Amino acid sequence: MTTFPLRIGTPDGLLFEGNVERVMCRSITGDLAILAGHTNFCTALGMGEAYIIDEEGKKRRAACIGGMITMMDGECHLLATTWEWADDIDKERAEAAKKKAEEILARDNLSDKEIRLAEAKLHRALVRIGVKE
Repeated sequence: MTTFPLRIGTPDGLLFEGNVERVMCRSITGDLAILAGHTNFCTALGMGEAYIIDEEGKKRRAACIGGMITMMDGECHLLATTWEWADDIDKERAEAAKKKAEEILARDNLSDKEIRLAEAKLHRALVRIGVKE
């Protein structure tokens, strides 16, 4: 299969640079797959599972929490707010974060802001757990 150059970075630095067959991630409007020859494109990323298929055909899964992805002139750049490879996810920590968010959501008299924040934390934990499994 044809490959294209991909760079994945976060505010902490460059996490991946190489040629890939495919990058799949969640945009703010739904799941998005980028293949070689994709038209020039730019969109914001949502929160969800992502993966790449490298030039050897190996799939590498990750949790992606927000950011931007661009495909310009055959090169793809993904700048994520948070990008965690499946191997780097601490499942026990994600389970603890899930439990804490659920406990917060079970409380009475939460403000709308507190509810939205707890729901986001729960969603983030569930994404990490799903990627790790």
